[in-house]
Amino acid sequence: ALALGMINVIIARGLYDREFVENWTYGFEALKEYVKEFVPEKVEETTWVPAYKIVDAAILLAANKPATLMAGASTLTHSTNAVQTVRSILTLVALTGNFDVPGGVAVSTHPLPFRSHDMGDPDFIMEEKKIEMEHKRVDKDYFPVWAELVHEQIQVNLLPEYVRDGKIRMAILFGANVTMWPQFQEYQEALKNMEFAVAVDYFLRPWTHNYVDMVLPAATNYERFEPFIWFGRKIYVRKPFVKPYLEAKSDWQIVFDLAVRLDYAEEFWNGNTKAGLNYILRKAGVTMDEIPVPDGLEIPPPGPEEYRKYEKGLLRKDGKPGFPTPTGKVEIWSTILEKYGYNPLPVFKEPEESPVSRPDLARKYPLILTTGSRVPVYTHSKLGELSWLRDLMPHPVANINPKDAEERNIKNGDLVVVENSHGRIKVYAHLTYIVPPRVVDVFHGWAMVPEAHVNVLVPRVFDPISGFPTYKVGLCQVYKVK
Repeated sequence: ALALGMINVIIARGLYDREFVENWTYGFEALKEYVKEFVPEKVEETTWVPAYKIVDAAILLAANKPATLMAGASTLTHSTNAVQTVRSILTLVALTGNFDVPGGVAVSTHPLPFRSHDMGDPDFIMEEKKIEMEHKRVDKDYFPVWAELVHEQIQVNLLPEYVRDGKIRMAILFGANVTMWPQFQEYQEALKNMEFAVAVDYFLRPWTHNYVDMVLPAATNYERFEPFIWFGRKIYVRKPFVKPYLEAKSDWQIVFDLAVRLDYAEEFWNGNTKAGLNYILRKAGVTMDEIPVPDGLEIPPPGPEEYRKYEKGLLRKDGKPGFPTPTGKVEIWSTILEKYGYNPLPVFKEPEESPVSRPDLARKYPLILTTGSRVPVYTHSKLGELSWLRDLMPHPVANINPKDAEERNIKNGDLVVVENSHGRIKVYAHLTYIVPPRVVDVFHGWAMVPEAHVNVLVPRVFDPISGFPTYKVGLCQVYKVK
């Protein structure tokens, strides 16, 4: 809603980049009509952001070029309208002509050919083969947009349904924490009902491992060299400090060994993980052994950085000017969403549970609940068992604005209950002005403290396009434990 309010101001005042909009966007006129209802005063009611600030922000963005975008890893994606929210923000980039210009939201002219760290090298992951097998994807009927666009991985958030329907019967879990899911009890039951489930982890974690058939010990980052990593055009590799403890192996080695046993030795370099990594690195013209530790190796680009690549045919595989979309333009009106029956515009929709969409719930649970914010002590739940980390942050906490705390007679450090229609947890109150009034923020990852599983408060409601859970928006009430 906030982005749409800013778009309203930019269009109404004629502050958009007419040349870019007319030549390189698709669906502007439909957007122009849609955002007429998002006047700043109305948006203020929805977002609690004062109308004058919405106007000022829109003018500041549109009148000062270049401008860029900094977005968090998960703050925007974990809601029931996440894809459309992100699209509305990216539409601001397009309307202001800040795409692929110096100082704007640019795409590298000469990126290393490995794609992102989680998606991997297209050849290494056999992407073309995965595309050929799309008809076998278990998520294609549930999240068809995701299935069409994200070839590298299925949307697994409906695991209980997949297992119930017999579509997934076994699994190997690498570093998985079942309590990461909303209403995680259903996922524990799904693991238990599989024909065979294996976990690979550093420690025994009963909230996950009590529901699998076997646990394999994983080598830590101090015991393995896989994988390499890169930032920009600089590649880094690691050197193990110690040998893996007893039978521990790296995730990569476990996968390679398993593939060899399944008669895929040739495809997995006879179990040699370094050879597999070198296969990926060959595109950069180096090998693992040629990259110094810890300095890394900068791979010189083959040419200078170029901008406005959409004008030069540098963004499309066919070499034509434009963008890699069905229309060849920035699709404000998404033809892919339209194909699958979703609203093609970046529309606003209230969360499934909010004071507006569920006033009946809000009367009992008047506070907005958000979860999954980051703290410097922990990386999710990865090493929560370590005592020296617990010394830095010994207890799970709920961040509460002092105004809300005072109304509930809650003092800093009090044990409190955070409750909603889905469950209740006990955590310690941390009073802070970082969270605004009427908002409660609870950090996730406290599986080792059974009463503090925040995901029991999160419903199993997903963005229909991406399939992502709604960690960031919910309702709750907080009261002091007597």
